Formats: sequence, structure tokens, C-alpha cells
Amino acid sequence: MSDRYGSMAKLVARWCGKQSTLTLAIGVIVLWVVSGPIFNFSDTWQLVINTGTTIVTFLMVFLIQNTQNRDTAAIQLKLDELIRATQGAHNALMDLEELEERQLDEFRRRYIRLAGQARQRLEQGEVDTDTPDA
Repeated sequence: MSDRYGSMAKLVARWCGKQSTLTLAIGVIVLWVVSGPIFNFSDTWQLVINTGTTIVTFLMVFLIQNTQNRDTAAIQLKLDELIRATQGAHNALMDLEELEERQLDEFRRRYIRLAGQARQRLEQGEVDTDTPDA
């Protein structure tokens, strides 16, 4: 079921991102506006577009979230691979997004300290590049 949802979400996301889909949406709105005088701008006439846009918006929220989750996971995996493949890099930085806030704060403080030391070296005319400590 999950694989079908993912495949469908990718397909719909690609379709929604096309210019022809935007043109179709604009066409629907123009048709709705033009039909206003025919239906005397009735409450039902307004309800049609309100209901339609609400349903589309509701469904798009889930589609966007699925796409965002998939993209974020792929980026995190690519970053983890870069860390893993870089000599001297700290492998403990892989999969940081899964840590608790307290653990993230510990890493953040460490890198804030390293950044401060690098800025001090720059002020003294030294270079601010080095390799991670072993």
C-alpha cells in the first residue's frame, strides 16, 4: 500500500508541477467566472468553487508533505554518504536529524566553539582551514 501511495504521489506531483496543469486550473477559474451571470452569481455558484478549491488544497497538503519528506530523506542520505566518504570527517555527524534536541545542542555548541576559534585565527592573520581532529 505504501509503495502505491508513494508512486501515485510522485506521479501527481510531477503532473501538478507542469505548465499545462496551471493552464487547466486557470481555465477552470475562468469558466467559473464566466458562468457567474448564467447562475446569477448564486450561493451555489460560489459554493462550487469554494468546495473544489478546499478539496484540492486539502489533498495538496498531503502531497506536498510526502514530496518534502522524500526529498529531505534523500538529501540526508547523500550528506551522510559525503561525511562517510570524507577522510577525517566525524562519522558521528551522520543521521543527526534522528537525535534528540539535547544531543543536537551538544554538537551545535562544539561547532560554535570551532567557528569561534577559526575566527580568532583569521583575526591573527592565520588561515581558518584545518582538518577535523582525530
